[in-house]
Amino acid sequence: MIAVLASPLGRVLGALAVAASLMGLSWLHGHQRGAASERQAILTRSVEVLRERTKVDDQIRDMDAHQLCSALGGMPDECAGLGL
Repeated sequence: MIAVLASPLGRVLGALAVAASLMGLSWLHGHQRGAASERQAILTRSVEVLRERTKVDDQIRDMDAHQLCSALGGMPDECAGLGL
């Protein structure tokens, strides 16, 4: 077994095995970093959406039905009966 590793063919095969291992580890590291980056982007977008939603909630919280109907694009005659 040791004779095979000491031979020129064994050295070439050993170098190929080391190179393949390094390439595999490099790919795995890059994949993990990419996945972590994507998770961070999704989390950031989720926080932005939640902040926008909170702003909208603050704007419509004190509206009555007539004001809400008008804000959503309802026609004046459609919204007239809602402001009782």
